[in-house]
Amino acid sequence: MIPWILLIALLAVYAAAVPQLLKRAGQSSSLQFIPLLNLIPLLKILHRPWWWWLLLLVPGVNLIMLVIINVETGIAFGQRSTAKQWLFGVLPWYALFKLAFRQEEAAFAGPRDWTGKKKGFFREWGEAIVFAIVAATVIRTFAFEAFTIPTPSMENSMLVGDYLFVSKMSYGAKVPQTPFSVPFVHNALPGSMTNSYTEWFSLPYFRLPGWGRVKRYDPVVFNFPANDTIIVHPTLAGYDYQDYLRKEGIFIAGSLEKYLNNRAAYDAKARKHFVEDKYIACTGTAIEGLRTRPMDKKENFVKRCVGLPGEKLELRERRLFINDKPVEDPEGAMWSYDVRFKLTQTDNERYRAELLRVLEKFEIAPGNLQPVHQHTAGANINLALTNAQYDKLRQSSLVDFIAPCIDSLVTKPANLDIFPNSPLAPFNSWTRDNFGPVVIPARGMRITLTPENVALYQRAIEVYEGNSWEESGGKILINGKEATEYTFKQDYYWMMGDNRHRSLDARYWGFVPFDHIVGKPVFTWLSKNQQAHNNSSSVRWNRMFRFVK
Repeated sequence: MIPWILLIALLAVYAAAVPQLLKRAGQSSSLQFIPLLNLIPLLKILHRPWWWWLLLLVPGVNLIMLVIINVETGIAFGQRSTAKQWLFGVLPWYALFKLAFRQEEAAFAGPRDWTGKKKGFFREWGEAIVFAIVAATVIRTFAFEAFTIPTPSMENSMLVGDYLFVSKMSYGAKVPQTPFSVPFVHNALPGSMTNSYTEWFSLPYFRLPGWGRVKRYDPVVFNFPANDTIIVHPTLAGYDYQDYLRKEGIFIAGSLEKYLNNRAAYDAKARKHFVEDKYIACTGTAIEGLRTRPMDKKENFVKRCVGLPGEKLELRERRLFINDKPVEDPEGAMWSYDVRFKLTQTDNERYRAELLRVLEKFEIAPGNLQPVHQHTAGANINLALTNAQYDKLRQSSLVDFIAPCIDSLVTKPANLDIFPNSPLAPFNSWTRDNFGPVVIPARGMRITLTPENVALYQRAIEVYEGNSWEESGGKILINGKEATEYTFKQDYYWMMGDNRHRSLDARYWGFVPFDHIVGKPVFTWLSKNQQAHNNSSSVRWNRMFRFVK
């Protein structure tokens, strides 16, 4: 809170001081009384390019630029000693106000001319470091940003421990909506849950022109749409809050049936647990409450686009259909299989050592081990495998049993985990392998609002497109007016992980709006095994300096 109060105070000082300083420099401007814009005529008298003002919109860089502008303002009015420059850099509230109203004898002398003069060691290196930070932040914001793969949801194409460069120019870089934030930090200060940004000053959504549009099977980095409300906890902030709210409500109710009979009341009790009690009873987790996040500060996810705007998407026995036609799976796609190996060891420690050797033989990461699928008898481990790995295991003499895991239509009635998280038919029988059909919204697409459409599209209409939504007397009111139809304002996409049974993707939380798209992973510059997932921490040299497929 304190940093943002200081920033507001600084803008107030600019509003008072800039007109006085411009007058003393023999200048005036129609912008001199407009907050932030009044820095443009100030830059003019400092003989600095107007586009420096644009850097005030770049998170992190803006704080550095404000320090530079303050120091150079002091220099231009004769405050050139090292002590005075530190004063303008560290305490601009006091220094600028004093310069404008208490030091009227400080005449405008213009910026310092360094022609033919040698800068000191610390000044030269300081300017070089500042320039490097500014340049790196601008590149990170508008061109390329580093991204790390933290989970196995995109295996086998992107592995846990891959370090990627994400091109923001592929689909058009987004101008930051929360420009005042700490450099090189996404949404929280390192080692804490403290916001690294301020929301009191924000900009509307705007995207620069890109090189192209999202295509089928493009890997895409995007802001997690369901992350507008977060559970304030280091390991839960990236999860779907609505999913935890449902689970807590069911836990409070004692049964799914009781929860569905009075869902709103139990959701309210669950939210009270989170906000007032700061506790998740169903998991026994202490939290710090709830918090909202602006769009550009939601968690970054990476998945593969499998469905485009306007298409009808469906999964039948895990096979993907687009507009009622089957489509090929991406190269290296993985599914879960229940397996029993013919192992000789019975002691737990020796058994695991032998199992790890077998997995290494088939190039299967130990992190892909999970408990056996609940509906399969005769197996003892569950593995995520590509089609090629499955064929090798099926033909191997080391395997006693192997079977694919496919969620049938009848195993999970009232399945609230699956989008659109509704107990209504037919949604209550959808699973991750038998899903849909669902039509993906496209810009300009008009739909007739029905109970089924409401379940699928209400969040998109209300949250992603910024409309008020109310249901009263069997009628739907959008922005206060009765509506029987709706026309979408932007395109939407369907994102899924290549590791289909180990990915929390669109099958659980729905559509990704175009304004949430961040960029396209293009290049792996480092790849390193993770001890927890691969039982190793070695560098994967064969994956370095490769383009992402």
